[in-house]
Amino acid sequence: MNGLSSALPGARAHAASAIALYARADAQFDERVAHAVAALQAAAVEHAGAIVQATSLGAEDMVLTDLIARHQLPIAVATLDTGLLHAQTLALIPRIEQRYGLAVERHTPVQQAVLHFVREQGEEPMYRSVELRKACCDLRKMQPLARMLAGRTAWVTGLRRQQSSNRGAVPFSERDGAGRIKLNPLADWSWGDVWHYIATHAVPYNDLHDQFFPSIGCAPCTRAIAVGEDFRAGRWWWENDDARECGLHVKPHSAAPAAASRSEATGIVVPAQAHIGAADVKAASAAGRSQSESASGLHVVKNPEEAHS
Repeated sequence: MNGLSSALPGARAHAASAIALYARADAQFDERVAHAVAALQAAAVEHAGAIVQATSLGAEDMVLTDLIARHQLPIAVATLDTGLLHAQTLALIPRIEQRYGLAVERHTPVQQAVLHFVREQGEEPMYRSVELRKACCDLRKMQPLARMLAGRTAWVTGLRRQQSSNRGAVPFSERDGAGRIKLNPLADWSWGDVWHYIATHAVPYNDLHDQFFPSIGCAPCTRAIAVGEDFRAGRWWWENDDARECGLHVKPHSAAPAAASRSEATGIVVPAQAHIGAADVKAASAAGRSQSESASGLHVVKNPEEAHS
């Protein structure tokens, strides 16, 4: 492994960082890490040469990439370069390759199809209708994902149950629409677990997380959130639909009941806590950012016209 350490990255050890705000592990943290590693190890053997981590380059996926590299697992790492990602997101790719010695596959939309779509619908059709937004997602995400998964029998994602109410029933393993195994090793991790792992192992992460972007997608479709807002409130915020997804993780059937924790036999249910809540307000205040500050400036909801400003 290339220089993996357990120290906090010096550049991020400051009061306003996502680590300072969110890194909190509970008593089950080590058990969750061990379970995730075991799941990845088993899948790497069962799907040898045919498994890929489909990384969004978000915090959860950076944890998974670190686990894959740290345990030297033969799992490919790939991402969707939609052509509309933030510069901060794209900057993670060379950092991953340098840090871990892994080659990150980039899967992009067909350029001619993008040019045709933009000619017909304009630069920002996503703001005009849900249908056009989903057409853009299909062109820039769904089609490249299909190429990423071609010939593979399993893929790994960073889905967690606490990310949104629509993901509250995410299992550790499931079959996607094409019958492939879709592995979600962090399904029962909390947001605090994710950041505790990042802090403990100095995992590289997107600088936008330090600016209250918990969920990061394409630049026109992502904004910062205010403390107390839903975890995914910064995604497609102009839409009224509660099930705002791009299609990558949508199944043909609708919402299922909330999933139980990893040890379903215990009967203990972990609810889908899909917001940055009161504990985070307290942490933000302790870090020198009052709740009123968090609701101003960068965290004000933008109009679609301001999305690139």
